[in-house]
Amino acid sequence: MSPKISARITPDGCLDLVSQHEVSLLMDKSQGGVYRLFRQCSLAVLNCGSHSDDPGEMLHTYSDFDIQVIEQARGIKLEVSNAPASAFVDGRMIKGIQEHLYSVLRDIVYANNVMTHNSRLDLARGQDITNFIFHILRNAGILIPQRHPNIVVCWGGHSISREEYDYTKEVGHSLGLRGLDVCTGCGPGAMKGPMKGAAIAHAKQRIQDGRYTGVTEPGIIAAEPPNPIVNELVILPDIEKRLEAFVRIGHGIVVFPGGVGTAEEILYLLGVLINPANDGLPFPIIFTGSKANEEYFGQIDEFIGLTLGKAAQKRYQIIIDDPELVGLSMKRGIQDVLYRRKSTSDAFYFNWLLKIAEEFQQPFEPDHESMRALQIHHNQPIHLLAANLRQAFSGIVAGNVKEEGVKLVARKGPFELSGDPGLLKPLEALLTSFVIQGRMKLPGSHYEPSYRVVETSKAG
Repeated sequence: MSPKISARITPDGCLDLVSQHEVSLLMDKSQGGVYRLFRQCSLAVLNCGSHSDDPGEMLHTYSDFDIQVIEQARGIKLEVSNAPASAFVDGRMIKGIQEHLYSVLRDIVYANNVMTHNSRLDLARGQDITNFIFHILRNAGILIPQRHPNIVVCWGGHSISREEYDYTKEVGHSLGLRGLDVCTGCGPGAMKGPMKGAAIAHAKQRIQDGRYTGVTEPGIIAAEPPNPIVNELVILPDIEKRLEAFVRIGHGIVVFPGGVGTAEEILYLLGVLINPANDGLPFPIIFTGSKANEEYFGQIDEFIGLTLGKAAQKRYQIIIDDPELVGLSMKRGIQDVLYRRKSTSDAFYFNWLLKIAEEFQQPFEPDHESMRALQIHHNQPIHLLAANLRQAFSGIVAGNVKEEGVKLVARKGPFELSGDPGLLKPLEALLTSFVIQGRMKLPGSHYEPSYRVVETSKAG
């Protein structure tokens, strides 16, 4: 049985005052109440370092875990019961984990307040969604004015080999030596490695204010809890807002090998950038890995070519086994971003001029009906095809690691995908390669596919 600890902790300057109404929201255990979300995200943060990506396993192991907000005259405290002992040293909660825990409280309180009390924000409209994301990021202290562009978003799998992990550290080191900060999905694997490399490089360069930003969302945090290097954690309400946050605050993106989650991110990014409204907008993108990953990126490049075409392929470069070139190329690419932001008077800290179609902004709720209804065919603009393919991968991610998706697949069987055979064939081939390479689950975990390709049609 996993060792557990109960404790009462103080915010220590990590959180502004919380009202009695907000406390009641957090403790609302009714259907639709916030408590369940608050408890699950808090447990995920406290479970940092877990070697499982199964949210059900975590919730079962710590089924007796509880968290309460205790009101006091001079603020609040959090009382945790039966929390993972790994979050404590000598009976005291590790400082970084404590900060992450209060980030959970801050973002859940703020997001719920904005969504329920700001009548001027209509989250069915794309512009209001972007403004909502801006408010969450600003409230979390992520947006820093007057700081020149230097944030590199790093994407990649949480299930990678040791060799792949070491390569991500080398790339992070190359970025950090050039004064670049790192933003990732905040979990293990390719999300942790670049931060670790950058932290060492920042120490060498005597950079005291290095930023290691983690961007997550409630559905994924249990499978990918924040790694301990993250010093800025923000939780967006859903995957679409998380993805938009990445491209709004990032100045360039490095993609390492990964599975369906990484493929979803790639399709989102390319779908946004190949929208004609974003023609000419500088945004450096580099796919990179060790020599052993050359075939992997060949498969990704081929898949993009067969589905989205040459226009999408022109938006990125592939660099194999050369961390120094990655760092140099990214530094140069971000200089172009700086010049463009200055010439257009766009903010350095938030990419307002990037146009994102509402198809990429509206939350996709994966279930058997919505997955089967996806428009996977060529009879539509390319950026909308990318949106549908992105949703297909998003549904598979949900079926693999998100609590509700895992339950749906267990109850009704795998999600089904149908559409144009010319698109589904390369899609199925890519997914099969992820399974063979062990990129669907953490090493050693048995994988039962959450999807299947069914009979297809030629038209959309």
